[in-house]
Amino acid sequence: MTTTMTASTFSTPGSKPWSLLKQKDYILTNASIVDPLTGTLQHNMTVHLSGGLITRVLSAADLSSWLSTSPLTPTTTTVDLKGKYLCPGLIDCHVHIATPPGESGLAATMAVDPNTSLLRQPYLLRKMLNRGFTTVRDCGGASLALQTAVAEGLHPGPRLFIAGKAISQTGGHGDGRSALTPESTGDCCGGHAAGIGRIADGVEACLTAAREQLRQGADFLKIMASGGVASPTDKLVSVQYTAEEVAAITSVARAAGTYVTAHAYTPAAIQHAIRNGVGGIEHGNLLDRETAELMAERAVFLTPTLTTYDAMASEEFAGFLPPGNVAKNLQVLNQGLRSIQIAEEAGVTLLYGSDLLGDLEVRQTREFVLRQKVQKPVKVLQAATVNGARRLGMEGKLGRVKEGYLADLVVVGRDPLKDVGVFDEEGGVEVVIKEGRVAMSRVEGLLVEM
Repeated sequence: MTTTMTASTFSTPGSKPWSLLKQKDYILTNASIVDPLTGTLQHNMTVHLSGGLITRVLSAADLSSWLSTSPLTPTTTTVDLKGKYLCPGLIDCHVHIATPPGESGLAATMAVDPNTSLLRQPYLLRKMLNRGFTTVRDCGGASLALQTAVAEGLHPGPRLFIAGKAISQTGGHGDGRSALTPESTGDCCGGHAAGIGRIADGVEACLTAAREQLRQGADFLKIMASGGVASPTDKLVSVQYTAEEVAAITSVARAAGTYVTAHAYTPAAIQHAIRNGVGGIEHGNLLDRETAELMAERAVFLTPTLTTYDAMASEEFAGFLPPGNVAKNLQVLNQGLRSIQIAEEAGVTLLYGSDLLGDLEVRQTREFVLRQKVQKPVKVLQAATVNGARRLGMEGKLGRVKEGYLADLVVVGRDPLKDVGVFDEEGGVEVVIKEGRVAMSRVEGLLVEM
């Protein structure tokens, strides 16, 4: 039998056959819309999604009038969300996609070869998306290739903003070599085979490292400005990089129209980074009032990451850290909640971060529970929505359920303005929609498309 070939038998040259189909139209009725910006609810609302956008937000009174003039298309899906709460998609501003689960302990997690890591990363992305995180900011490790694959629909996952590789001095937080490792020459990734960091010493090397990350698609830059829990040779109190080195990196970012965020714990390290042009601080667990006031004055964002220290101190993950790192972890864990209080009182804008490595990533939503011990639920939700959108330059597009915004939505069964811990409960997140496509659903009538 002869088979007749037509032009449609083959993909068009240069096409991407994995590209997603155009978004469907949805009408979500009887929802209670959560507005993190104002901390208010709108009950019995209808939301219309089309083309990946929120095209209409209607009260019950306006719905019938709109339907009379704009009849539904046959393909429009209508779903009743009575008794449920409609929230904007969540934003995690500190993740490491290049350290997916699959190994036992910190050392093994950081030593996974790049190919194995890359093949595991889509699994991690899907898990994050299913938890309600429709956007994440990777603070070291994720590549432009992965970012593009997600954007094109090859792998389901959150929208990615990337820093490329985090930049560290020799012996700094991004240098994973032990004190017994012989001196090496040439470009070094700090012992992180998965590629989450690189070493640069001296102004010229820092300029090159910063420009190299931007060349490879970085949306922002990340530096290591103090010691860290996971690094083997530095102390938490160490201040890393000279003023000239920090200023060199921030000048490159500024010229490119972006910003630098810095890993830093202590007041000395935080102030050093800020006074040399850094626009964000990651962790900040040892923050004091004077430093918080400086951050507020300079409009510097803070991204606490309490859940990672909580996880590493838990019985479930006992042994994840080498014995020599346990004391450092307890030091920052014990002061983490107080640093959030200090920052909030000073008027610092807080973001939501998790910073989990390897098997710890299952604790991503526990940050909501931990922060709620010292913050009102609305403040925690703001960190994971409107504040994150502002930091990413997506204000007016992400962070609210509002006409003209991207259709990134999360449905939960209880009011998160009363208990933001609903996001951490088993089955608490009932629906996740990213850019108008259903990514996860436990609600009848909403079928998964991704």
